[in-house]
Amino acid sequence: MTISLEQAQTIVRAALEHGTEQGFQPLTVAVLDNGGALVALGRQDGSGYLRPDLATAKAWGILGMGINNRALAARAADSPDIYNSLVALAGGKIVSVPGGVFIRDAQGTLLGAVGVSGDASLNDEAAALAGIAAAGLVSETGAEG
Repeated sequence: MTISLEQAQTIVRAALEHGTEQGFQPLTVAVLDNGGALVALGRQDGSGYLRPDLATAKAWGILGMGINNRALAARAADSPDIYNSLVALAGGKIVSVPGGVFIRDAQGTLLGAVGVSGDASLNDEAAALAGIAAAGLVSETGAEG
């Protein structure tokens, strides 16, 4: 099972709306399925041209490594040489800051991930959480426990 186009579009729309309501800088939101394929992407006017790549990397990195972004950041801090090697092997598609969030269904099945870029990392993450909640799905950041 993977995320549907309708769910992904809901996440993008709601995350962007959240950012606007909160006064965030223009955001870009990328939703990937559980195999790392892009399902939906939205980029607000004024969001930088590298933001789609950053948003995608936030989601793709956690999917590729199978760990949330908090755990990924901890590994990067503990073993920077290994982290740098992973980034190189992934073609730069791994980012170890908040804004990449796993998407799960109510039973805990991994459906995909969302990445948000454009504002401070914790604001990016807040927008991702709002989008996932609007789709009626469950988020996982590593900050839950």
